[in-house]
Amino acid sequence: MKVILLMAITLDGKIAKHTNHAATWTSKADKKIFVEETKRAGAIIMGQTTYDTIGRPLPGRLNIVMNLEPDTSRNIAQELEFTKTQPKELLAELEKRGFKSVIIGGGATINGLFLKLNLIDEIWLTVEPKIFGQGLSLFNGADVDLNLEFIESKQLDENVIHVRYKVIK
Repeated sequence: MKVILLMAITLDGKIAKHTNHAATWTSKADKKIFVEETKRAGAIIMGQTTYDTIGRPLPGRLNIVMNLEPDTSRNIAQELEFTKTQPKELLAELEKRGFKSVIIGGGATINGLFLKLNLIDEIWLTVEPKIFGQGLSLFNGADVDLNLEFIESKQLDENVIHVRYKVIK
């Protein structure tokens, strides 16, 4: 199974100003690529805080919300799952269910958890023409020295670029 981290970042590498900052700051071009790629994968994994900032399941794909104390009574078949399953086991379960790829969609703690466990195969970033100065970095809790191999870049609109890297394992 291919595990892809897909995030929008500012030019100074921030994914949000603070933990409750909604992703309304990203461009239409980023939202379009996010929807296309998460629907293509069929599943997106995120943390509880990220889910709460969105406020609802994203339609047309399985939304998996990682939490140490998940409220599984809120699960909706084939649409929304709350889980405390560890990342390796979660990926194995998704593969058994027929998923060929999955998107890691934040936040910084979930990104860091998957990175620290060396579970990310590719990192796809939409670089937005913004600078927050302070805020949440792409990864939290992952003290790693990672090498990447460039796959491609493309301009999404006149101000936004999208870059893709393969993680060298």
